Amino acid sequence: MIEFIFTKVPPVYLIIGSTLAALFMGTMAAIVRSKAAKRPVSVKKIILPPIFMSTGALMFIFEEFRVAPLQIVEAIVVGMLFSIILIRTTNFEVRENEIFIKRSKAFVFILFGLLIIRLIGKLLLSNTIDVGELGGMFWILAFGMIVPWRIAMLVKYKKLQNTKGVGI
Repeated sequence: MIEFIFTKVPPVYLIIGSTLAALFMGTMAAIVRSKAAKRPVSVKKIILPPIFMSTGALMFIFEEFRVAPLQIVEAIVVGMLFSIILIRTTNFEVRENEIFIKRSKAFVFILFGLLIIRLIGKLLLSNTIDVGELGGMFWILAFGMIVPWRIAMLVKYKKLQNTKGVGI
């Protein structure tokens, strides 16, 4: 079924559609992130996003999305490099005996900056790499970015929780 869809839709439409979808998702992520800063953080709120995102790995059941081992390594490394920026700009603060994410004006710019870098990379690579394979690579990149970021968030959260004795 999925192979049928890919053979009938011109690749340029897949690229445009996935670019628009990425922009929409990036905008939604920025909105959700800004609203989340108004509520206390919990361990569950930190660890659930990567768990939910992990279901996306089911795409690799289909051959169109499978990625070569070298491309897997490249995508993970790039994702981990991007995560460094998120790790450095995500901090917590204690308010009313609860732990909150500190609002950072830079976060929205960083989020959209990373999104733009990914979109430019996708547009450049779409000429040489199949669209499905590229989709798999960018999922790996995103997962390689969110997992280290969320682990670092959890470590920072637990450290603040233990030193301040809040949110327990």
